[in-house]
Amino acid sequence: MSTPSSAAAQDLEQALAALTALHPKKIDLGLGRVLDVLAKLGNPQHLLPPAVHVAGTNGKGSTIAMLRAMAEADELKVHVYTSPHLVRFNERIVVASQEIDDATLLDVITRVRSRQ
Repeated sequence: MSTPSSAAAQDLEQALAALTALHPKKIDLGLGRVLDVLAKLGNPQHLLPPAVHVAGTNGKGSTIAMLRAMAEADELKVHVYTSPHLVRFNERIVVASQEIDDATLLDVITRVRSRQ
């Protein structure tokens, strides 16, 4: 992953802060906000290949790591979304075994926000 310029990193931090400000609640178990955004984006989730959803209180990270290793050993493309992140927001999103880079994340945030 390349090191972002300080201006690009600042733009990303501002975009992430704006997202956080949209819904300041720490925990919201409802899906209403997500479904609204997906509808505005044309329901792209309907185009996704089969997925595994790992939920629960304990063991999600290790379960995902094991499933990911098994799938990658079988030469499958693996995408992962986890929350929360430990250090950087980018850790949450892995596409084809690569953590999303700052420029792509900023582009996605900008495109999604433009649809709201």
